[in-house]
Amino acid sequence: MNDPRAFLRQLFEAAVRQAQPRQAMAPFMPAVPKGRTLVLGAGKAAAAMAHAFDDLWPADAPLSGLVVTRYGHTPPRALGLPARIETTEAAHPVPDAASHAAALRMHALAQGLTEDDLVVFLVSGGGSALLSLPTAGLEPEDKQRINQQLLDCGADIREINSVRKHLSAIKGGRLAQACMPARVLTLAISDVPGDDVSVIASGPSVADASTCADALAVLHKYGIVVPPHIEQALAAGTLETPKPGAHCFLNSEVHIIATPAQSLLAAAERARQHGVQTRILSDAIEGESREVGKVHAAIARYAASTHSAVDGPLLLLSGGETTVTVRARLPGALPGRGGRAGEFCMGLAQALEAHPRIWALAADTDGIDGIEDNAGAFVAPHTLARCEAAGVCLNDHLQRNDAYGLFGAIDALFISGPTHTNVNDFRAILIV
Repeated sequence: MNDPRAFLRQLFEAAVRQAQPRQAMAPFMPAVPKGRTLVLGAGKAAAAMAHAFDDLWPADAPLSGLVVTRYGHTPPRALGLPARIETTEAAHPVPDAASHAAALRMHALAQGLTEDDLVVFLVSGGGSALLSLPTAGLEPEDKQRINQQLLDCGADIREINSVRKHLSAIKGGRLAQACMPARVLTLAISDVPGDDVSVIASGPSVADASTCADALAVLHKYGIVVPPHIEQALAAGTLETPKPGAHCFLNSEVHIIATPAQSLLAAAERARQHGVQTRILSDAIEGESREVGKVHAAIARYAASTHSAVDGPLLLLSGGETTVTVRARLPGALPGRGGRAGEFCMGLAQALEAHPRIWALAADTDGIDGIEDNAGAFVAPHTLARCEAAGVCLNDHLQRNDAYGLFGAIDALFISGPTHTNVNDFRAILIV
């Protein structure tokens, strides 16, 4: 194979293309209702989903609404027509004032609907931060602090969102409550292991099986302090969310229109078209990113030992959602920059020990790894040698969670720009 990095990029592009809202949404378009059609939405793909819905909806049928996406993630209108669904932008992964304003507006738009009306909720990963309406008695500043601590402590997405849902006036099915008695149709792009729609963006429009006790247990497990009256409310169960079977979900329907598994299959098909044997390890791998990287390295090294180069290239694919525990900053050291894909690549490169036949790409399918401008990073047989030549120490960068600094120094950052979708982690390991 002449250019492994270019090939790995093609696989990422195939995965992302499979999850584009326009092609994924068409089979799930609802019939025009007797009353109003109101589109609401939140997530990194929300603007692209809104554009797709607007384009697919009959031109002569009434349509209005509001969605919120991450700053810089609103694509240009494909048809060049005025948008009937308004798009606004807010911060991710920690909510800001725009996140709060968007949630307030959506909650207000949901008022006064009738049983003849249809609410379409377009949800994708990232919506938890982008749609932030703290429960009564919790200040936005407290919500920001709690959110940041949850992101830094290594909690998994289910744990994080169980807390978010119980500290919110709009998540965990509460938006569906506000929409009653209208029909609610949820169209989701999954970014979570197992495709649990109640976890995607903390499930504003769907039932929540987690409890106040679950949320409180997460806070205690990771030592996260909340205001005393909020802790008391959680202990008493007074911040409980609507559960499966609740009346507000009787006129509700949910469809997941794109999943991580579908995107991995698309990448695998692209590889097979190039004559590359492919194995999908899993679409739901979780765990500490650097440790998952080490496990993948062990699998890749074993595969390389049993798969001869004369048999042709072998590709290993995986997805899921890993986590990063942010370590304490070292005295005098610069703060680390990076996300879970870069952290995975550092663990992978360290454990591969410059294996001469193994190349890899790990990236977030939304195009942003953490809060930097890269989607992820490449690992190659020469990664460690280039680190040494550039005067950067992999172990030092790993201790500081500084993947961006490391891979930036050796020209191994993978930059795609916003992809306008989000089906979570994408990992491809190529054995040549």
